[in-house]
Amino acid sequence: MMHQALLIATMLLALPACGAGREAAGGERWSQAERAQLASMSLARLPAPPPDPSNAVADQPAAAALGRQLFADARLSRDGKVSCASCHDPQRQFQDDRALGRGVGTGQRRTMSVPAAAHSPWLFWDGRKDSLWSQALGPLEDGLEHGSNRTRLVQQLRSHHRPGYEAVFGPFPPLSGLPADAAPAGTPDERQAWSRMSEAQRDSVNRVFANLGKALAAYERSLAYGASRFDRYVQALQAGDAAGQQQLSRDEVQGLRLFIGKAQCSTCHNGPLFSDQHFHNTGVPPRDPARPDRGRAPAIAKVQADEFNCLGRYSDAPAEACAELRFMADQDPAMEGAFKTPGLRNIALRPPYMHAGQLATLDEVLAHYRRAPAAAAGQTELARPGAAVAGRQPIRLSDDEARQLIAFLHSLSGPVEERPSGGGAR
Repeated sequence: MMHQALLIATMLLALPACGAGREAAGGERWSQAERAQLASMSLARLPAPPPDPSNAVADQPAAAALGRQLFADARLSRDGKVSCASCHDPQRQFQDDRALGRGVGTGQRRTMSVPAAAHSPWLFWDGRKDSLWSQALGPLEDGLEHGSNRTRLVQQLRSHHRPGYEAVFGPFPPLSGLPADAAPAGTPDERQAWSRMSEAQRDSVNRVFANLGKALAAYERSLAYGASRFDRYVQALQAGDAAGQQQLSRDEVQGLRLFIGKAQCSTCHNGPLFSDQHFHNTGVPPRDPARPDRGRAPAIAKVQADEFNCLGRYSDAPAEACAELRFMADQDPAMEGAFKTPGLRNIALRPPYMHAGQLATLDEVLAHYRRAPAAAAGQTELARPGAAVAGRQPIRLSDDEARQLIAFLHSLSGPVEERPSGGGAR
């Protein structure tokens, strides 16, 4: 039922842009190279999510079913009021429409959307996690998000989800004698309680905690984007279907031409998800100029030291399967102040924008790129008039061109779908 309600809601959100009042386009001339680039951005070119060798249950339906229950369970929070779905609302593109995430407190960054996250090698705006299951663990213990702690979470999992858990992971380990509240990075009292536990107890709790994340990840892997008007336009273009090409208006087609050309958007926003899955500094002004967010730079050490990373003892992957982590560049000065390129599918449906929701509308986003301000931390990759930046030119767009580019971005809206586990093939 949740799947059906979600599909209907997202389809309703996607429909209005197809309504009357648009001047339809057809027969637009594209070069062979441009046609190939447009095809590369079509959802038809998106493969199934890559396997996650660090999560042995990633594609098991029973794990996804357990993860779906856990995703909506507010008992897994300090005050019993916050679930994963509180911020990643299925009725809001699995985000919350807020500039800053709000759990038991208010966070420092914007809530990221979940669909298609399984395609990303790095999670969070700064990439401090290297798998969906490891990412899912972070908010549970974060003092501003779920605000819970490790032993409490494990005991709640056993109390409320034991049959589903044991069907996937086998019997719970002995957990007698555990303190009610203990965690390695919690409050002083929680840390002290954690230090008094035996090594065997800590290992058992960590393993169940990791399995909690793996079940959540199995559910999140099932969330995907459905086709947009842009995808149907590209399909019609490839088929020589002039009538089908009227999926996009003339303004939207001109915006698409700007997107892959003069506006340079596809330099970073490329591929079927409109993201290169990398990190860039584009000089977005920080919320607190006195304390600019350094983004990716400090996150590199965090993911390397994370006990729940691909190389950790709770990962199911052999070391040779952890190439992203093993060969990660960790001395790149360009990562100072850099943030992950967000995908642009359904982007018009989920303002505000940027890593801390600094820009309220797409008009403000375009104005930022046209202005190309200096970065508060590190160096912006955007070229400014008179300043040489390798591979970049100043983004010079007229007001009318900015309007057309935004019109095109609206054509990327489509449904969010929950797909069966077991490979996620489209």
